[in-house]
Amino acid sequence: MSDQVLDAENWKVEANAVAKDIENHVKSVVVLDDGTDECVYFNLTTLEGRDFCIELSASGFRVAGTKHSDKTSDNDDYFETPYGLLNQISELFHQSFGNELLSKLNNLKST
Repeated sequence: MSDQVLDAENWKVEANAVAKDIENHVKSVVVLDDGTDECVYFNLTTLEGRDFCIELSASGFRVAGTKHSDKTSDNDDYFETPYGLLNQISELFHQSFGNELLSKLNNLKST
């Protein structure tokens, strides 16, 4: 039985939604065009300026490489959410995400 959950096009749609969701908490995030029916990849630069290639698959999110478009890592540490992964690789993510959440809560309070 295959681990295929989505086809290549739907993985890309999912990845673009994730990229939009995290774009305020990274310097850059770009979905790569070379996804498969099993996974899709992002090039991501953290707020600290560190580059990564991130894989999104049915297993979750993992660091595929420590440079853009580098998929050579044998890292098996998967995260359920992009936030869990970002919290692991970017110290500034936690601060950025918390500040955005606080701002949204303050906006709710003032309405």
